[in-house]
Amino acid sequence: MFKNQKGITLITLVITIVVLLILAGVGLNLVLGSDGLLTRAQEAENDFTQSQSDEVDQMNALEAWMDQYID
Repeated sequence: MFKNQKGITLITLVITIVVLLILAGVGLNLVLGSDGLLTRAQEAENDFTQSQSDEVDQMNALEAWMDQYID
């Protein structure tokens, strides 16, 4: 290469595009894959909702038990 040339070469541009496409593919697979972030987030939401419901049921049962002895 000559010292007075400026800019990037076609090879550099192609390599950059290929690397970006690979990164995009890996990123999409992590987010949308069968065990991706969205799937795990939905599972976590379901687990949280179920735990919350279980806790409310336990608190109601404990309150009913306590009411037997307070009244």
